[in-house]
Amino acid sequence: MSETRLREEICRYGRSLFERGLTPGSSGNISLRLDDGGWLVTPTNASLGFLDPARLSRLDATGRLLSGDKPTKEIPLHSALYETRESARAIVHLHSTNAVALTMLPEIDPRAALPPMTPYYLMRAGQTALVPYYRPGDPAVTDAIRGLAGKYSSVLLANHGPVVAGDSLEAAVFATEELEETAKLYLILRNLNPRYLSPAQVADLVTTFGLQLPFHDHK
Repeated sequence: MSETRLREEICRYGRSLFERGLTPGSSGNISLRLDDGGWLVTPTNASLGFLDPARLSRLDATGRLLSGDKPTKEIPLHSALYETRESARAIVHLHSTNAVALTMLPEIDPRAALPPMTPYYLMRAGQTALVPYYRPGDPAVTDAIRGLAGKYSSVLLANHGPVVAGDSLEAAVFATEELEETAKLYLILRNLNPRYLSPAQVADLVTTFGLQLPFHDHK
């Protein structure tokens, strides 16, 4: 796919996420890794609903700005996830309401922030790690992401929001949406003793779809 088409795709998906209320105002950012090792990334303080393809930040493989507007302050976050997940070609970071709310609950397991509630959560988002709070743009978040050793494609930043990698922009967006909907289910069903997928059902999904789940146990 040409760079022109990729720029248009970032803007199209960004607008879709914005219009459905998944990332308000100028929050959230999207990046896409190019064949030459460089990136396209949304600019700082840009609304995902009103992106201009020509003004997207074009970075080289070292993160140096080549063209476009100043990039998002979350470059360290994206960089660490690309560094540790070689298969990642795109990353979506949102401030979606239910995922953010989930990060504030005291019972959340940092190794598996959500239980195995639905097959598509596991198939698209895998399992989700929770990392401690860092202020937006804090370079220290890179150490937290590196500490996950590339085992997770979906990560929740405490009191901040989800960051999700995919092998394509479409995959990253779909996984982010699945994570948000699963967080919503968890909040609706919290303290109602819901029935989760059993270990045998999870094992069947792992075998059938070749899932890589870093943490298997659940209550």
